[in-house]
Amino acid sequence: MTTNLDSVSPSAAVTHAAVGVIQRQDGAVLLGERPAGKPWAGYWEFPGGKIEENETPARALMRELHEELGITVTEMAPWLTRVYAYPEKTVKLHFFRVLAWLGEPHGREGQQLSWQQPSQVRVQPMLPANQPIMQALNLPDVYAITNLAEMGEQTFFNQLQLALAHGLKLIQIREKQLQPAALQTFSERVIHLAHAHSAKVLLNANAELVRALGADGVHLPAHQLLEFRQRPDDMLCAASCHNLAELEKAATLGLDFVVLSPVDATLSHSDAIPLGWQAWGQMIADYPLPVYALGGVRIDDKKTAVQHGAHGIAMQRGAW
Repeated sequence: MTTNLDSVSPSAAVTHAAVGVIQRQDGAVLLGERPAGKPWAGYWEFPGGKIEENETPARALMRELHEELGITVTEMAPWLTRVYAYPEKTVKLHFFRVLAWLGEPHGREGQQLSWQQPSQVRVQPMLPANQPIMQALNLPDVYAITNLAEMGEQTFFNQLQLALAHGLKLIQIREKQLQPAALQTFSERVIHLAHAHSAKVLLNANAELVRALGADGVHLPAHQLLEFRQRPDDMLCAASCHNLAELEKAATLGLDFVVLSPVDATLSHSDAIPLGWQAWGQMIADYPLPVYALGGVRIDDKKTAVQHGAHGIAMQRGAW
């Protein structure tokens, strides 16, 4: 996922805007067509607008959605913040997930509206700054990490099949105790089962094995992330982050998503100091990539994670 950052001059004036990702229970998101007479007329975009002086992004979005769509937002959460340089201006877009609202959206400014599935957007063209957001929306809200070492083979694969049957769509294979041949055999089996359920599989640290086995992407450990100069373009690319320097490097590389940990105490890294939800959320404020919360989280922490800016949660033990 990329943002047009290279052409942004440090001295360029930046227009701040608040943008709402209004999503129904079936996953469809609301898009509006820019009406005639406005710049980029005919292009489709997420609803929102300019943040006025002395106005917070959240307050601006509530105002804009009422003015544009006639709805009253009752629940929302910060999500991504991205900068995009158009020929005529540079914009900083503060994206929020709109989780609940009152009223039925309708175009109060003459704009056409359309509910679209992020995986199959049928209205075109999309406003360039909004187009990459669809890629992020296609990421599920749970990222499961394999736990073969503790569970044993039979139990793990029984639980994997059960999780896939219940909708699990994103898995990281992380089994550092396995020798190369055993890791390949294990990975082949996981990939086969996952792909049968349209789930994606990332392998920890090994992009070459991803290509050899037909997996979907690579997950970079933090030390490997810091060594990378360019992300692989032929696969999904994610990374583990624990501090601001690692988060910044992942954003610079334009990765698809990151995992930030630990939120809470975890058996996997008992010596790590937990961040807690408040500090965790502060670290990803104004961050451009989707972030999963990891470390002592459970499935019922998903709402808390989203309220603090997370895309979703990552789990090792809790996933199975």
